[in-house]
Amino acid sequence: SERQCPLCGMAGATVELQTVKALLMETALARLQLTHHRFCGEPGCDVVYFDDAGGTFVATDIRVPVWQKQPAGARMICYCFAESESTIRDEMARVGASRAVQRVRAHIEARRCACDVRNPRGACCLGDVIAAVRRAETPGRAGEDESCQSATESAKSRA
Repeated sequence: SERQCPLCGMAGATVELQTVKALLMETALARLQLTHHRFCGEPGCDVVYFDDAGGTFVATDIRVPVWQKQPAGARMICYCFAESESTIRDEMARVGASRAVQRVRAHIEARRCACDVRNPRGACCLGDVIAAVRRAETPGRAGEDESCQSATESAKSRA
């Protein structure tokens, strides 16, 4: 089966079919093949999902902005509870720290999250939220994306 993104060659993380179905626009959904899909988190690549049959879906095929494909600054990180880079920074400016990680953890513990159908990656966003808070806490790192890079590295090692 195809494990690398056909456009950029990076290893893709497996994503469930229900995630892809939930997030595709109607015209893209009409092209969906019932096969295994993978998520390409490479920021410079237009492909979001690719499948074993050679099909691809790009950012404009997806119902929500895919944060890994967006410029840093105001990206939505938690799709279930609207934690974004800008809300994290605003909270830090207002009260000196962000409690985004604690809020997301509380929602996870209460089983309120729906990452499997809301997050384009189809997985829990907690690690991404932690990384976003760390970036916001460290001056000069706001544009860096170690979470994307670490996700890409771990996907490479799994491939």
